[in-house]
Amino acid sequence: MGRSRYKVYEPTHPHFVTCTVLHWLPLFTRKESVQIVIDSLRFLQKKDHLKLYAYVIQSDDVEKSMKSFKQYTAKALLELLKKENAKTILEQFQFYKKAHHKATNYQVWEEGYQPKLIQTDAMMISKIAYIHQNPVKRGYVDEAVHWRYSSARDYKGIAGLIEVERFW
Repeated sequence: MGRSRYKVYEPTHPHFVTCTVLHWLPLFTRKESVQIVIDSLRFLQKKDHLKLYAYVIQSDDVEKSMKSFKQYTAKALLELLKKENAKTILEQFQFYKKAHHKATNYQVWEEGYQPKLIQTDAMMISKIAYIHQNPVKRGYVDEAVHWRYSSARDYKGIAGLIEVERFW
């Protein structure tokens, strides 16, 4: 993540991390696209000891995990889009690609990511609530537990799609 202006100063501590699809293009409208992200997170849980707390992450090396996550998902998502002949969104990823990305024809993720060190229990609780309420605030569901791709289910004793750590 060489071009990110954000730095991780406590790489083994929990972080709230956001990363954005290039130009907010609607990439995650298909179940298969979301599954790539879930598979990548599961892989990082095993490989990098990544811990998910409602998708507030902790890793032995946050920067390394985020780099792996973005590289893998970008490649897999582009392969999926090509396989499904999704020409319009592929053309957009090509058009909006930053000029200095010379080794590739496409760019999926905005450069960098925004890590926020979780310093207190209150901050962790606040970030988890924020994450769980996002689909509700956007009007996708009436209750956070109804969002399929949310760890809100795990916090209500319902198995979610990916294992989360509920104790920090």
